[in-house]
Amino acid sequence: MPKHGKKYREAIKGLDTTQPYAADAGIELAVKGAFAKFDETVDVAICLGVDPKYSDQMVRGAVTLPNGLGKTVRVAVFCKGEKEAEAKEAGADIVGGDDLVEKVKGGFLEFDKAVATPDMMAKVGQIGRVLGPRGLMPNAKLGTVTFNVGEAVRELKAGRVEFRVDKAGVLHAPIGKVSFGALKLLENFRALLDTVIRLKPTAAKGTYLKNIAVATTMGPGIKIDPLAARKLMES
Repeated sequence: MPKHGKKYREAIKGLDTTQPYAADAGIELAVKGAFAKFDETVDVAICLGVDPKYSDQMVRGAVTLPNGLGKTVRVAVFCKGEKEAEAKEAGADIVGGDDLVEKVKGGFLEFDKAVATPDMMAKVGQIGRVLGPRGLMPNAKLGTVTFNVGEAVRELKAGRVEFRVDKAGVLHAPIGKVSFGALKLLENFRALLDTVIRLKPTAAKGTYLKNIAVATTMGPGIKIDPLAARKLMES
């Protein structure tokens, strides 16, 4: 069994980690239990009733959180012509066409998200082996392959979160920082959950939201009652 530090043990005192809480109460407990010296990220894990090995049960999407993520996102845009000016005006950190592709081939990866116009995808595909494993490959389904580069950049800068269910059927996503406070985190949680529910595959049978947990970077996991979370979406 792994040994937890003194601060962790203090954080879970009086906390029943086996009991599911309402979303607002669970998030508040997670925030109160944060003990690190840095501003911890609050993450949500959702176990879905899907089998990702079947393509028609894959859950993948993106959501722009109403209160952002609380961190600076460096955005690179692969485009050319007048789209370069549009991307720069929207706040893109790195903008380029063939020159940027060559730069990435040479090892440049100082960005967190990437956007590309459709006419650049043939060139961007050449660096797919570099971008893909790092989660940086632009994707039309996620809105990062588009001619509307200005809107895509602004959404990413504002706190757009991309998510994808893993092989075990679990989806992980950040919803902000501890410093946001429970209310803003709850608003972000609702936005994420609403998107996940809307993306339910028609092929998925049985219970869709099986388990939900929220935790800070260093803190304990707090279980959220899936039924209560659904009611929250309806209120």
